[in-house]
Amino acid sequence: MALYSYTKEKVKPQKRLINFISYSSMIVGSFFLFWSFYPVISFEIYSYFFIKNRIFSPVPHSEVVSSLEAANSILGTYNILSSNLSDYSNVGVWFPSKPRIKNDKLRIKEYTLSLPKLNIKDAKVIVDGEDLSKNLVHYLAKSLPGEYGNVTIFGHSTIPQYYNVNDYKTIFTYLHSLDEGDKIYVEADGATYEYEVYEMFIIKPDEISVLDQRYDNAYLTLITCVPPGTYKERLVVRAKLTKL
Repeated sequence: MALYSYTKEKVKPQKRLINFISYSSMIVGSFFLFWSFYPVISFEIYSYFFIKNRIFSPVPHSEVVSSLEAANSILGTYNILSSNLSDYSNVGVWFPSKPRIKNDKLRIKEYTLSLPKLNIKDAKVIVDGEDLSKNLVHYLAKSLPGEYGNVTIFGHSTIPQYYNVNDYKTIFTYLHSLDEGDKIYVEADGATYEYEVYEMFIIKPDEISVLDQRYDNAYLTLITCVPPGTYKERLVVRAKLTKL
């Protein structure tokens, strides 16, 4: 015969409700964490295997400013006065070590860009513009589409959950989906120019050589920030005019 017996306490409805709310909150919180960080982690894995390993022409580090200085100016520190608070809708903070000198002699001030693979059609590009939340920006303009030189265009990106092809704050989110041979179309001054993608790579904010002019051909360079939703690095897509 047992000396002691134990009777399991009946769980009260209030305690059951509290337990249910607690576990539900944990599940929902875990889902939102996964939802937030998955695009960044997946892009890092994708870029490691499919982008960083297919660089055809490595970009040298700039001799103008050190990587540490540029990183601090772009990424800031973790204090309350950090430059992390920089407004990245302002194109001037993307490559702070490259001085901006506007070219007022260019006859075209606005044109359109289309990327059929990304369903981007007639996106507005402002030559030497400032506000990336309203349009794409032709940065440090020295030459125009169809001419010998390097046309560099900046565009915003974000995590895929907020992507909207008609929103300039998210328009370049899937720029990394382009492949070698994909077409890019520019309409400027009544003419349509066809460019073909030939390389893609990722750089640090201090590697400003991608902004330099090259006059051996007509180039188009598209740049956005990666991983999605961050400003850690820059994704660069380069294309050449198919016919001169």
